[in-house]
Amino acid sequence: MKVAVLAGGLGGSRFALALTETLGPGAVTVVGNVGDDLEVAGLHVSPDLDTIVYTLAGVLDAERGWGRAGETWNARAAAEQLGAETWFQLGDRDLGLHLARTEALRRGEPLSAVTARICRALGVETAVLPASDDRLRTWVATPTGELSFQEWFVRRQHRDEVDGFRFEGAEAARAAPGVLQALDGADLIAIAPSNPFVSIGPILAVAEIRAALESRRVPAVAVSPLIAGRAVRGPADRMLARLKGGTSPAQVTDCYKGLIDALVVDEADADEDAGVPAIVTRTLMSDAGARHRLAEAVLAVPV
Repeated sequence: MKVAVLAGGLGGSRFALALTETLGPGAVTVVGNVGDDLEVAGLHVSPDLDTIVYTLAGVLDAERGWGRAGETWNARAAAEQLGAETWFQLGDRDLGLHLARTEALRRGEPLSAVTARICRALGVETAVLPASDDRLRTWVATPTGELSFQEWFVRRQHRDEVDGFRFEGAEAARAAPGVLQALDGADLIAIAPSNPFVSIGPILAVAEIRAALESRRVPAVAVSPLIAGRAVRGPADRMLARLKGGTSPAQVTDCYKGLIDALVVDEADADEDAGVPAIVTRTLMSDAGARHRLAEAVLAVPV
């Protein structure tokens, strides 16, 4: 079985790992969010792609949920001493990756090719593709004004309520090489338990990708990022409550209207109406066994 998975953030990276561990790396293609990308000190940073790659490589700092394990912070300390802004934290090893990526991009290489080379260098055999090689950036509308995603999420600790989103560049963005082929050649399309608005939303803002899901010939299943109406991590529940009017499985499904055939929900939400056929399991990916259980539940969807 071949699976194409749309993913972003820590939940997305863990779900990608779950599928890879269960099916093998050659059977999984991960389409990663690039709406979170930003420039830090002149370097191109792709936080969601990096979290996915670090997780699959086994080098993610699992305690923080981002960056590399065993990181050091000498460059950050020196920059801070010299008066540079350091609210977006980059460790020394992480900086090395961003230096290599930025240099390659400035030579004219597309992000997809650079990501593939990073995967090879870190021993990742699973195909990890950016949703687009084109510039795509998430902007967040708040009561105090529009903020870039990382300004809202990291610098302001996502304390501002959210009124909506704008995906800069989405109108012209094309799917990166391999993305449409992966979706067309998959036996199953999966949407990870990522934030529907800011992790999956930018991927679906690429018209070619949304159209591929709308015209799919195979089942598509999403995994709810909520357990008992609460996000495992991050502000997805607050966003759903404000923008969709609630935090039940039905509100998650509403984010993917017309794009999915089933929703995987946690046992705590088994009695809630999902608006599509529901697959009930324990969705918290606390260890390898829990990841495998979730992957098996997703793969049990008839194809």
